[in-house]
Amino acid sequence: MTDWKTKAATLYDGSFRPMVIGGQWVAAQSEEVIEARNPADGTLLATVPRGSKADIDKAVAAARKAFDGPWSKWTPFERQNLLLKIAEKFEAEWETLCLSDTLDMGMPIQRTLGNSRRVLGMLRYYAGQAVAVHGATIPNSFPGEIYSQTVREPVGVVGAIIPWNAPIAGSIWKIGPALATGCTVVLKPSEEASLTVLLIAKLMEEAGLPEGVLNIVTGHGAEAGAALAEHPGVDKIVFTGSTATGQAIARAGTVNLKRVSLELGGKSPVIVCRDADIEKAVPVAAMSVFANSGQICIAGSRLFVAREIHDEFTRRVAEFAANLRIGHGIDADTDIGPIISARQADRIAGYLAAGPNEGAEVLTGGTRAEGEDLSGGHFFHPTVFGGVNDDMSIAREEIFGPVISAMPFDDLDEVVTRANATPYGLAAGIFTTHLGTAHKLAHRIKAGSVWVNMYHAIDPAVPFGGMKMSGYGREGGAEHVEEYLETKAIWINAD
Repeated sequence: MTDWKTKAATLYDGSFRPMVIGGQWVAAQSEEVIEARNPADGTLLATVPRGSKADIDKAVAAARKAFDGPWSKWTPFERQNLLLKIAEKFEAEWETLCLSDTLDMGMPIQRTLGNSRRVLGMLRYYAGQAVAVHGATIPNSFPGEIYSQTVREPVGVVGAIIPWNAPIAGSIWKIGPALATGCTVVLKPSEEASLTVLLIAKLMEEAGLPEGVLNIVTGHGAEAGAALAEHPGVDKIVFTGSTATGQAIARAGTVNLKRVSLELGGKSPVIVCRDADIEKAVPVAAMSVFANSGQICIAGSRLFVAREIHDEFTRRVAEFAANLRIGHGIDADTDIGPIISARQADRIAGYLAAGPNEGAEVLTGGTRAEGEDLSGGHFFHPTVFGGVNDDMSIAREEIFGPVISAMPFDDLDEVVTRANATPYGLAAGIFTTHLGTAHKLAHRIKAGSVWVNMYHAIDPAVPFGGMKMSGYGREGGAEHVEEYLETKAIWINAD
């Protein structure tokens, strides 16, 4: 069994970790740095460059040079082979990658380790897609002997901005399809969790990725992120994060009408019908929110339960929550790790205060978790509110913390209307043993992903993304690769 505490002590020692631009590992041109601290205890892990517009300019130029240079001549087979080598490298270093994520943003180590099938699967899926890109020969009705066909070409330089809550998977979701299609990338990780992304770039370099194909600029969103979003040398921007920031990025993309893909916030409903298998539904409904301490965009934080079973079900969810173990992410027994920062913790605390003030009842939790072994970190007891109505802030707004709002419903028409009465449309969960009910609800719920008798299922071959204010574009599946391609029509007069 891996001794995570010993391994953690050797991974980060507080030293400076440079970013990569054009194959060179460099400091920010300003020479300013950002501290990377462990959210579980506040200890300094490392410092990273505080990149700004000047660094983004340099990175975009490097990405453009690589795109127009030798990288453009790589064949689909060569790109596929590179992605497979990267997958092998990741597999060999998987424990180190997971430990880095756990230290940098707090996700419990057992959860990060459990993402191997998804992440390695993504790399190998995109490797397969690299040799599957093709155009078509299209019959046309133009007079004469005229041939028409389409070819698919990489969109160009991709600017990618990811949040702090899942750096490994978030990075590969952006980088993988870009490499498969022949694009180049400038990636700006969250200032709250940059270390794993830098490690990913190093492993890809060791696997043979040419210089300039992947550039990492660390820095604040308002500085480096904004500069990347509006940069005229970027052909496409892909972003995962808050809806407000996504709106700003969409506006910035109009500078040169760059392609934009956005995966944004959510306030996802989980619907538990009266015929649901309660034994199976309770832990899944609870962990739809409490996984990663609620710091997940698809959190099923609006729990609608059929009135006939509402009291029993919510009581059992509260009991389940109360038995979850809170602690440091590197403790293999931890279920609930830390919140990423003091700022986010204060935001969650505000909602925990607002719930009772608006009339909700705390069934469990509702407070910060404290203790000598939690000193210096940001922890909360997983919280279940009862007596919630649809107008309360805890039922309307994305909290991004371990908080469930439980509400009863009387019939399917009612719950569909209430579930859809949100500006978001990212995900939803349904629990029922009746196939007809499952189909009726799944087709009527306005969400990009609907899970029945399960939650959190994400596969490289299946598209994922939002509706309404949860964004547009898809990640995963053939639709994802399409996001990184342009279609060109070619006409040939054979007369």
